[in-house]
Amino acid sequence: MAGRTETREATRLDATLKAVDDGLDAALSRLFDFLKIASISTDPAHKAACTQAAEWAAGELRALGFAATVHPTPGHPVVVARTDTGAPRRVLFYGHYDVQPVDPLDLWETPPFEPRLGETPDGRKTIVARGACDDKGQVLTFLEALRAFKSVGAGAPVDVTVLLEGEEECGSPNLPAFLAAHASELSADLALVCDTGMWDPKTPSITTALRGILHTELTIVGADRDLHSGLFGGAARNPIHVLASLIAEAHDASGRVTLPGFYDDVREMPAEVRQRWESLGLTAEAFLNPVGLGVAAGESDRLVIEQIQSRPTFEVNGMFGGYTGAGTKTIIPARATAKISFRLVADQDPAKIRAGFEAFAAARVPADCEAVFSWGEGARAFLVPPESPDLSRAAGALEAEWGIAPVTVGSGGSIPVVGQFKNVLGVDTLLIGFGLDDDRVHSPNEKYDLSSFHKGTRSWVRILEALA
Repeated sequence: MAGRTETREATRLDATLKAVDDGLDAALSRLFDFLKIASISTDPAHKAACTQAAEWAAGELRALGFAATVHPTPGHPVVVARTDTGAPRRVLFYGHYDVQPVDPLDLWETPPFEPRLGETPDGRKTIVARGACDDKGQVLTFLEALRAFKSVGAGAPVDVTVLLEGEEECGSPNLPAFLAAHASELSADLALVCDTGMWDPKTPSITTALRGILHTELTIVGADRDLHSGLFGGAARNPIHVLASLIAEAHDASGRVTLPGFYDDVREMPAEVRQRWESLGLTAEAFLNPVGLGVAAGESDRLVIEQIQSRPTFEVNGMFGGYTGAGTKTIIPARATAKISFRLVADQDPAKIRAGFEAFAAARVPADCEAVFSWGEGARAFLVPPESPDLSRAAGALEAEWGIAPVTVGSGGSIPVVGQFKNVLGVDTLLIGFGLDDDRVHSPNEKYDLSSFHKGTRSWVRILEALA
């Protein structure tokens, strides 16, 4: 019986993959229709277009047999669609239909909402339009995989819930409340996100870790007004000096952060993961030369890939104080401010990092100055356990499609929705995307490789089969 079941599943898989291949032109036509909708979420002038994009996506999902609803929010709508076939497992797929503004418009080679096929200098065929990669093209890879299953009369081997939001590009202000209000409707065994990239055009990847984030403004307050530097210089405390000294002491000569307890809860990557990262051969020069640098500034005993993926950071995003206009104004400023962000890793607690920084500052601020903090909420890091069976299944599916084992990587950035899925819904997330470094995401002439769209769709077919 087991052998007969495996044969039936292999036949279904082959038929579904063929359906993807045969339907590529029609899939591209649907993607172009989606890309023509100027769903720029941050611009109120495009509110109607955002609603149009939500309705378009809901219509496509209904055509695939989903029960789909367009939910209003105080901002742009959220689309929720689901199947209920009684399959033993359910996955939750997340994506977004909103896109970034197109400015500067004059740098686009063709209008951003008139999608076209193009070609890179090395001969790769591409889809060019705003949203081609981020995230409409990626969303359609998943929906087209579902269409292929339907076309062969099989249906997806797992039950699927699709969640598409329209405010990802402007900070997802209404998504946390929506998740909390619809938690039972969105419950699943595993979440899938297709908003990430490949290691290179021929090597797939799975993002298994995301750094958390915490940010603050620190203001050092000195005198009750700006002071004449000739009358008070040498006697009055200068808040810019205090702030600069405090920030300089936040790192030691090896690049380690010196805040008390900063590394107490940092989880070390397993030795086999670190060995895989080392085998990738990512050097400081290769990573930094494209931005005009060449020497890694992080912890000197860590690989570059560790510095940007699995180690926490303390960064100063901006500093200001005193007179910054044209010419000279000889003052001792009354205050100085720094905007500071922390990237956190598992299992760091934002509240503990906040307390550590406040203690660090208190120990270094003179008696006649005050440290005033303005904190953001913060978000914890996310980590898929290396031993996760679903991670292994997805990796095997990607290797079967691309002919090479996927690279499992962390992301130096933060995707708050992944943490919300864990905290609110209690599910882990696999981040599997097919974007490339040269896709010009958020820039003029955004593109998505045709192979990413085609083989990405085939990959989702294999992944859904494996997850079943």
